[in-house]
Amino acid sequence: MSAGGSGAAAEAIPQNKIIAFGVVGGLIGIYAAYFLVDIVGSYMSFIGALGAICGMVWGAASVRRVASYGLGTGVPSIGMLALGMGVLAATFGLAVGGVAGPVIALVTAAIIGLMIGVLANKILKMGIPIMEISMTEIATAGTITIIGLAIAMTGTFDFPVVLSQVITTGYIAVIFIAGGLAILHPFNACLGPDETQDRTLMCALEKGAIAMVVAGIVASINEGASGALTILIGLAIWYIGFSGYYERVKRDAYAVVGTGLLPTKEELE
Repeated sequence: MSAGGSGAAAEAIPQNKIIAFGVVGGLIGIYAAYFLVDIVGSYMSFIGALGAICGMVWGAASVRRVASYGLGTGVPSIGMLALGMGVLAATFGLAVGGVAGPVIALVTAAIIGLMIGVLANKILKMGIPIMEISMTEIATAGTITIIGLAIAMTGTFDFPVVLSQVITTGYIAVIFIAGGLAILHPFNACLGPDETQDRTLMCALEKGAIAMVVAGIVASINEGASGALTILIGLAIWYIGFSGYYERVKRDAYAVVGTGLLPTKEELE
Protein backbone atom coordinates (compact mmCIF):
# COMPACT_ATOMS: atom_id res chain seq x y z
CA MET A 1 0.00 0.00 0.00
CA SER A 2 1.26 3.43 -0.82
CA ALA A 3 -1.47 5.76 0.29
CA GLY A 4 -0.16 8.71 2.26
CA GLY A 5 1.00 7.70 5.71
CA SER A 6 1.08 3.96 5.05
CA GLY A 7 4.84 3.59 5.12
CA ALA A 8 7.23 2.17 2.54
CA ALA A 9 5.75 1.83 -0.95
CA ALA A 10 5.75 -1.51 -2.77
CA GLU A 11 8.43 -1.68 -5.46
CA ALA A 12 8.28 -3.99 -8.46
CA ILE A 13 11.49 -2.38 -9.69
CA PRO A 14 14.14 -2.05 -6.93
CA GLN A 15 15.11 1.55 -6.20
CA ASN A 16 18.79 0.75 -6.75
CA LYS A 17 18.05 -0.09 -10.38
CA ILE A 18 16.12 3.15 -10.82
CA ILE A 19 19.02 5.08 -9.29
CA ALA A 20 21.40 3.45 -11.77
CA PHE A 21 18.99 4.28 -14.60
CA GLY A 22 18.80 7.91 -13.50
CA VAL A 23 22.51 8.50 -12.88
CA VAL A 24 24.00 6.46 -15.72
CA GLY A 25 21.30 7.26 -18.25
CA GLY A 26 21.32 10.92 -17.27
CA LEU A 27 25.08 11.33 -17.56
CA ILE A 28 25.25 9.37 -20.81
CA GLY A 29 22.55 11.58 -22.30
CA ILE A 30 24.24 14.76 -21.09
CA TYR A 31 27.74 13.90 -22.29
CA ALA A 32 26.62 12.21 -25.52
CA ALA A 33 24.69 15.32 -26.51
CA TYR A 34 27.58 17.59 -25.53
CA PHE A 35 30.17 15.77 -27.65
CA LEU A 36 27.95 14.65 -30.54
CA VAL A 37 26.67 18.17 -31.17
CA ASP A 38 30.28 19.20 -31.86
CA ILE A 39 31.16 16.07 -33.84
CA VAL A 40 27.97 15.32 -35.77
CA GLY A 41 25.78 18.40 -35.61
CA SER A 42 23.27 20.40 -33.61
CA TYR A 43 20.46 17.94 -34.30
CA MET A 44 22.00 15.59 -31.70
CA SER A 45 21.02 17.98 -28.90
CA PHE A 46 17.83 15.98 -28.32
CA ILE A 47 19.90 13.33 -26.53
CA GLY A 48 20.30 15.75 -23.63
CA ALA A 49 16.53 15.69 -23.14
CA LEU A 50 16.61 11.88 -23.08
CA GLY A 51 19.12 12.12 -20.24
CA ALA A 52 16.82 14.58 -18.49
CA ILE A 53 13.92 12.12 -18.78
CA CYS A 54 16.07 9.52 -17.02
CA GLY A 55 16.53 12.02 -14.19
CA MET A 56 12.82 12.89 -14.06
CA VAL A 57 11.73 9.25 -13.84
CA TRP A 58 14.28 8.68 -11.07
CA GLY A 59 13.10 11.81 -9.27
CA ALA A 60 9.46 10.72 -9.49
CA ALA A 61 10.37 7.30 -8.07
CA SER A 62 12.19 8.96 -5.17
CA VAL A 63 9.26 11.29 -4.47
CA ARG A 64 6.99 8.24 -4.49
CA ARG A 65 9.11 6.50 -1.87
CA VAL A 66 9.39 9.39 0.56
CA ALA A 67 5.84 10.67 0.02
CA SER A 68 4.39 7.27 0.82
CA TYR A 69 5.27 7.99 4.46
CA GLY A 70 2.68 10.76 4.52
CA LEU A 71 3.89 14.11 3.19
CA GLY A 72 0.39 15.21 2.19
CA THR A 73 0.58 18.65 0.59
CA GLY A 74 4.36 18.39 0.82
CA VAL A 75 4.44 16.34 -2.41
CA PRO A 76 4.33 19.43 -4.69
CA SER A 77 6.72 21.22 -2.37
CA ILE A 78 9.30 18.46 -2.52
CA GLY A 79 9.20 18.54 -6.32
CA MET A 80 9.89 22.26 -6.34
CA LEU A 81 12.61 21.73 -3.75
CA ALA A 82 14.23 19.18 -6.07
CA LEU A 83 14.53 21.72 -8.87
CA GLY A 84 15.58 24.46 -6.45
CA MET A 85 18.47 22.35 -5.21
CA GLY A 86 19.15 21.36 -8.81
CA VAL A 87 19.44 24.97 -9.97
CA LEU A 88 21.99 25.74 -7.26
CA ALA A 89 24.04 22.62 -7.89
CA ALA A 90 23.90 22.84 -11.68
CA THR A 91 24.86 26.52 -11.72
CA PHE A 92 27.80 25.91 -9.40
CA GLY A 93 29.01 22.76 -11.15
CA LEU A 94 28.84 24.17 -14.66
CA ALA A 95 30.44 27.46 -13.58
CA VAL A 96 33.52 25.87 -12.02
CA GLY A 97 33.80 22.42 -13.59
CA GLY A 98 34.26 22.83 -17.34
CA VAL A 99 33.84 19.43 -19.00
CA ALA A 100 33.55 17.84 -15.54
CA GLY A 101 30.79 20.34 -14.67
CA PRO A 102 27.88 17.88 -14.70
CA VAL A 103 29.70 15.45 -12.40
CA ILE A 104 30.66 18.24 -10.00
CA ALA A 105 27.04 19.43 -10.10
CA LEU A 106 25.78 15.96 -9.15
CA VAL A 107 28.20 15.67 -6.25
CA THR A 108 27.19 19.14 -5.07
CA ALA A 109 23.51 18.25 -5.35
CA ALA A 110 24.03 15.08 -3.33
CA ILE A 111 25.70 17.06 -0.54
CA ILE A 112 22.94 19.69 -0.51
CA GLY A 113 20.22 17.04 -0.56
CA LEU A 114 21.82 15.11 2.28
CA MET A 115 22.06 18.27 4.38
CA ILE A 116 18.39 19.10 3.74
CA GLY A 117 17.40 15.55 4.63
CA VAL A 118 19.33 15.63 7.90
CA LEU A 119 17.77 18.98 8.82
CA ALA A 120 14.30 17.65 8.02
CA ASN A 121 14.71 14.63 10.28
CA LYS A 122 16.93 15.96 13.04
CA ILE A 123 15.68 19.55 13.36
CA LEU A 124 12.13 19.46 11.99
CA LYS A 125 11.61 15.97 13.45
CA MET A 126 9.75 14.64 10.42
CA GLY A 127 10.71 11.11 11.44
CA ILE A 128 10.82 9.62 7.93
CA PRO A 129 13.40 6.79 7.88
CA ILE A 130 14.47 7.35 4.26
CA MET A 131 14.37 11.16 4.29
CA GLU A 132 18.14 11.65 4.04
CA ILE A 133 18.70 9.27 1.14
CA SER A 134 15.52 10.39 -0.63
CA MET A 135 16.48 14.07 -0.48
CA THR A 136 19.92 13.17 -1.80
CA GLU A 137 18.32 11.33 -4.71
CA ILE A 138 15.74 14.04 -5.42
CA ALA A 139 18.36 16.81 -5.48
CA THR A 140 20.58 14.82 -7.83
CA ALA A 141 17.68 13.90 -10.10
CA GLY A 142 16.68 17.56 -10.26
CA THR A 143 20.20 18.50 -11.29
CA ILE A 144 20.25 15.94 -14.10
CA THR A 145 16.89 17.29 -15.25
CA ILE A 146 18.11 20.87 -15.39
CA ILE A 147 21.40 20.15 -17.18
CA GLY A 148 19.79 17.73 -19.65
CA LEU A 149 17.03 20.14 -20.64
CA ALA A 150 19.52 23.01 -20.82
CA ILE A 151 21.60 21.03 -23.33
CA ALA A 152 18.47 20.21 -25.33
CA MET A 153 17.77 23.95 -25.52
CA THR A 154 21.30 25.12 -26.34
CA GLY A 155 23.36 22.14 -27.53
CA THR A 156 25.96 22.55 -24.80
CA PHE A 157 26.47 22.80 -21.06
CA ASP A 158 29.24 25.41 -21.37
CA PHE A 159 28.35 27.85 -18.61
CA PRO A 160 28.56 31.13 -20.59
CA VAL A 161 26.09 29.73 -23.14
CA VAL A 162 23.74 28.33 -20.49
CA LEU A 163 23.94 31.62 -18.62
CA SER A 164 23.11 33.76 -21.66
CA GLN A 165 20.59 31.50 -23.39
CA VAL A 166 18.84 29.74 -20.49
CA ILE A 167 19.26 31.65 -17.24
CA THR A 168 19.37 35.29 -18.39
CA THR A 169 16.55 34.77 -20.88
CA GLY A 170 14.31 33.27 -18.20
CA TYR A 171 14.00 29.87 -19.83
CA ILE A 172 15.35 28.40 -16.60
CA ALA A 173 11.83 29.01 -15.27
CA VAL A 174 10.44 26.82 -18.04
CA ILE A 175 12.85 24.06 -17.05
CA PHE A 176 11.97 24.57 -13.39
CA ILE A 177 8.22 24.23 -13.97
CA ALA A 178 8.24 21.48 -16.62
CA GLY A 179 10.91 19.43 -14.86
CA GLY A 180 9.37 19.98 -11.45
CA LEU A 181 5.95 18.78 -12.64
CA ALA A 182 7.49 15.63 -14.11
CA ILE A 183 9.04 14.84 -10.73
CA LEU A 184 6.23 15.85 -8.35
CA HIS A 185 3.04 15.25 -10.34
CA PRO A 186 3.13 11.48 -11.03
CA PHE A 187 2.68 10.38 -7.41
CA ASN A 188 0.01 13.04 -6.88
CA ALA A 189 -1.83 11.85 -9.99
CA CYS A 190 -1.74 8.20 -8.90
CA LEU A 191 -2.05 8.71 -5.13
CA GLY A 192 -4.31 6.31 -3.26
CA PRO A 193 -4.48 2.76 -1.92
CA ASP A 194 -4.36 1.32 -5.47
CA GLU A 195 -1.26 3.29 -6.53
CA THR A 196 1.32 1.13 -8.31
CA GLN A 197 4.93 1.83 -9.16
CA ASP A 198 4.67 1.12 -12.88
CA ARG A 199 1.66 3.41 -13.35
CA THR A 200 3.33 6.24 -11.46
CA LEU A 201 6.59 5.91 -13.39
CA MET A 202 4.76 5.71 -16.71
CA CYS A 203 3.08 8.99 -15.80
CA ALA A 204 6.56 10.39 -15.10
CA LEU A 205 7.72 9.30 -18.55
CA GLU A 206 4.75 11.03 -20.13
CA LYS A 207 5.37 14.26 -18.20
CA GLY A 208 9.07 14.08 -18.99
CA ALA A 209 8.21 13.87 -22.69
CA ILE A 210 6.17 17.07 -22.37
CA ALA A 211 9.22 18.75 -20.83
CA MET A 212 11.24 17.49 -23.80
CA VAL A 213 8.77 19.02 -26.26
CA VAL A 214 8.92 22.33 -24.39
CA ALA A 215 12.74 22.21 -24.54
CA GLY A 216 12.46 21.60 -28.29
CA ILE A 217 10.31 24.69 -28.72
CA VAL A 218 12.97 26.77 -26.98
CA ALA A 219 15.72 25.07 -29.01
CA SER A 220 14.05 26.20 -32.23
CA ILE A 221 15.32 29.76 -31.63
CA ASN A 222 18.88 28.70 -30.76
CA GLU A 223 21.43 27.94 -33.48
CA GLY A 224 23.32 25.38 -31.43
CA ALA A 225 20.37 23.03 -30.91
CA SER A 226 17.74 21.27 -32.99
CA GLY A 227 14.16 22.11 -32.11
CA ALA A 228 12.27 20.05 -34.70
CA LEU A 229 13.89 16.70 -33.94
CA THR A 230 13.58 17.24 -30.19
CA ILE A 231 9.88 18.03 -30.55
CA LEU A 232 9.19 15.04 -32.80
CA ILE A 233 10.98 12.55 -30.56
CA GLY A 234 9.36 14.12 -27.51
CA LEU A 235 5.91 13.67 -29.05
CA ALA A 236 6.68 10.04 -29.87
CA ILE A 237 7.79 9.38 -26.29
CA TRP A 238 4.71 11.24 -25.01
CA TYR A 239 2.44 8.95 -27.03
CA ILE A 240 4.18 5.87 -25.67
CA GLY A 241 4.03 7.23 -22.12
CA PHE A 242 0.40 8.36 -22.27
CA SER A 243 -0.77 5.11 -23.90
CA GLY A 244 1.09 3.08 -21.29
CA TYR A 245 -0.29 5.20 -18.47
CA TYR A 246 -3.87 4.93 -19.73
CA GLU A 247 -3.58 1.16 -20.10
CA ARG A 248 -2.45 0.93 -16.48
CA VAL A 249 -5.26 3.22 -15.35
CA LYS A 250 -7.78 0.88 -16.99
CA ARG A 251 -6.00 -2.11 -15.44
CA ASP A 252 -6.06 -0.72 -11.90
CA ALA A 253 -9.42 1.07 -11.88
CA TYR A 254 -12.64 -0.64 -10.85
CA ALA A 255 -14.36 0.99 -13.80
CA VAL A 256 -13.58 3.64 -16.42
CA VAL A 257 -16.73 5.55 -17.35
CA GLY A 258 -17.65 8.79 -19.10
CA THR A 259 -19.45 10.99 -16.61
CA GLY A 260 -20.17 13.89 -18.94
CA LEU A 261 -20.35 17.48 -17.74
CA LEU A 262 -21.05 18.27 -14.12
CA PRO A 263 -24.73 19.13 -13.52
CA THR A 264 -25.67 22.77 -13.15
CA LYS A 265 -27.20 24.15 -9.97
CA GLU A 266 -30.61 24.29 -11.67
CA GLU A 267 -30.42 20.63 -12.70
CA LEU A 268 -29.59 19.62 -9.15
CA GLU A 269 -32.64 21.48 -7.88
